[in-house]
Amino acid sequence: YKHQIGGSLLLGLEFLVAGDVVRTVALEPTLINVAVLGLLVLVRTFLGWSLTVEIEGRWPWQPRKAVPPGRPD
Repeated sequence: YKHQIGGSLLLGLEFLVAGDVVRTVALEPTLINVAVLGLLVLVRTFLGWSLTVEIEGRWPWQPRKAVPPGRPD
C-alpha cells in the first residue's frame, strides 16, 4: 500500500516539474521565472528523495539489499 501511494506521489511531482518547465519556457522565460523554476525543481527533488527514502528505506544511490529466495520484497 505504501509503495502504491508513494509511487503515485512521485509521479505527481514529476508532472508538476514538467508543467513548470513548460510554463516557464512557453510563457515568459525571464530571469526571475527561471530562478523560481530552479527553486521549485530543487524543492520537488528534495521531496522526491524524501519519499524514496521513506518508501524504500534507502537513498536512491544506495544499492538494494539482497532479499532471500522465497521471501517477499
